[in-house]
Amino acid sequence: MAASLLIIDDETDLLEALARILPEELAEVEVATTSEAAAGLELIREQSIDVLLLDIRMPEVSGLDLLTEVKKIDPWVTVVMMTAYGGIETAVTAVKRGAYDFITKPFEIPDLVRVLLQALERSRLIRENMNLRQQLPEQAGFAGLIGQSPRMRKLYEGVQALANTDYSVLIRGESGTGKELVARAIHQLSKRGQRPMVTVNCPAIPEHLLESELFGHKKGSFTGAEKDHAGLFLEADGSTLLLDEIGDIPVSVQTKLLRALQEREIRPVGGDKPRKINVRIISSTNQDLETKIKEHSFREDLYYRLNVVTLHTPSLAEIPEDVPLLADYCLRAVCRELELPPKGFSVAALREIARRKWPGNVRELQNFVRRMVLFAPDQEIGLAEIGAVEEQTAGPAAAGNGAEGRRSAIEPYLQSKDELVDRFTADYLQQLLTMTQGNVTQAAGLAVLSRVALQKIIKRQGLKSENFR
Repeated sequence: MAASLLIIDDETDLLEALARILPEELAEVEVATTSEAAAGLELIREQSIDVLLLDIRMPEVSGLDLLTEVKKIDPWVTVVMMTAYGGIETAVTAVKRGAYDFITKPFEIPDLVRVLLQALERSRLIRENMNLRQQLPEQAGFAGLIGQSPRMRKLYEGVQALANTDYSVLIRGESGTGKELVARAIHQLSKRGQRPMVTVNCPAIPEHLLESELFGHKKGSFTGAEKDHAGLFLEADGSTLLLDEIGDIPVSVQTKLLRALQEREIRPVGGDKPRKINVRIISSTNQDLETKIKEHSFREDLYYRLNVVTLHTPSLAEIPEDVPLLADYCLRAVCRELELPPKGFSVAALREIARRKWPGNVRELQNFVRRMVLFAPDQEIGLAEIGAVEEQTAGPAAAGNGAEGRRSAIEPYLQSKDELVDRFTADYLQQLLTMTQGNVTQAAGLAVLSRVALQKIIKRQGLKSENFR
């Protein structure tokens, strides 16, 4: 299927030139042009546009305002802004508001083609991810990791390259971004992958026990040491040891860890003979180790031993195009976890999930999906289930205080669900019609409904579109 490129610019001479040149430069790309903003918006409502090349200065409406309207209609469309040299600051603002890139006028055709090819590739990946929702295999992605964005593909390349080495790796990223999954992928693809990876959660072990857990101890070496203990380094001999959240390791243990890495040997607590080890070290952290070094709470020489190569796990804010795939994967996993028949998201629900901010990253997304499944009696999860989760998460105030209050607040399931859906529908229509100033055709486009269907819903709610004009 050919990709689609729409160009909106009030310079008709430029439109005619691009309409003639670009089909020859861009294979299998259908090029459409218009000099009117309203006509361009109508085209975007009527058909799927892969890339929009948009002039930042339009006589009817500013490019920034037009960008906002375009994103309301189709949040997935890839937008490239055109601007004169003096408008670069505005173009940067447009990128911050959702545009993919910008190009300055006058431009050379090869430069424009290069930018458009990158935009078309991004659009292809996004559409591919959307289309894969229903065909997502059990282990989509790479070595258990999910995502097809450029950032994730770069991460996969790093994992593949490091799997062929024995270098120490430091994995950095926010909480909930899958640092341990990346470590497991490196291990499983390496020559050590036949043996299990050993993981130690550094902050979970008290300081006075961490040295013994890592390096082992001899019987009688301290109170409570009733027998010899091998330790995690020996358990991981010939394999990989993941030091999870290395930033929390006490300074007293850092010195002994550095010695073990330098000498490739360990000495158990209370032992008199060192023992050689063959262990690959992978560390992970969500902390600013450079600041900890300045504060003298993390050894600089240990940092360089651990940080031979660094991998960064992106937050969901950095890979928004992967959120639909991750949400769908989480949904399938939750259905298996609860032994439920497979469920799917409606397009509207998936768009809403992709639009939202997820500061807790995949972990937060997974928990949100779990709660949505509990509120979904049918096979399709829609906006009603999102609203139900939000109301349930808002707090216990509505349910009364104490067990007695909670019991008295519980209503029959179907009655409660119907009331919730009615409240959601009323709020949604108020927002939708206010935004579109009562324009039912535009509102239907934003809601991804037919005009007739939306009119029926408006009528059921006792609303009149003319009241919003």
